[in-house]
Amino acid sequence: MTLTTTVKHNPNISSNVSNMASPQPDNARPFLAWQRISDWASEHYRCRTFNKDEKIPARPGLLYLVQKGSVRLLGNAQVSATIKKKNATARMPLVASEEAFLGFVGAGQPFEVVAQPPFTLQSFAHVDQTTVIWLYWNDLDTWPHFQKEVLDAFRRQHQRKLLWLSTLGQRRTIDRLLGFLTLLIDEHGEHCEQGYYLPFPLTHAQIGSAIGSTRVTVTRLMGKLRQGGMIQSYGENLICIPHSANWKKQQLNSN
Repeated sequence: MTLTTTVKHNPNISSNVSNMASPQPDNARPFLAWQRISDWASEHYRCRTFNKDEKIPARPGLLYLVQKGSVRLLGNAQVSATIKKKNATARMPLVASEEAFLGFVGAGQPFEVVAQPPFTLQSFAHVDQTTVIWLYWNDLDTWPHFQKEVLDAFRRQHQRKLLWLSTLGQRRTIDRLLGFLTLLIDEHGEHCEQGYYLPFPLTHAQIGSAIGSTRVTVTRLMGKLRQGGMIQSYGENLICIPHSANWKKQQLNSN
């Protein structure tokens, strides 16, 4: 069995896992521990494969490892602001609860879900044949080197989320959109002749939920970015950022 992570174009981001080899002692290098964990998960029924858009029954307190495919994370807040109308006893809701797209977890990466009412997180297989391993945190004591790799991966995810938050703080929706796409492709993108592309589809509604906008607005702004040469279509409606996007971004911002 082989498990790899995609090497991104950002030189500061390195891959965590290489090709598998035969099982090694517990103090083996982290990428060799993947085979041991994969075999162990299969023997203990801790491994499952999901179809596209199938919900992954993740629960708090457990550690999940994406062995193959991609996992989509969604957040939901069961809160609703209300206002009391003058001379009325009833309160009218102002905000409806909506799911927000929180990002992807690719092959070779860990994730977990948290439960802190009224907030909930959910995970879904974003592509067919997405395989996920689940463990208790103390299971990692068996593979101390791999445990360090998992903690380092969560640290890098935390750093990425800080960049995400800085992007969402942009005033203009088009800046949030371009920043969001840039971060996604920087993390998950694969190289092609034109530049780098996101290897799985993403709907305009999902993008809108991530950047606090609507599907209609995202569709309009995606068209504007295409006209400006900031993004292109690749393959079957995949999003690509071309090599020439940097100088065109400066031109777009000056308009």
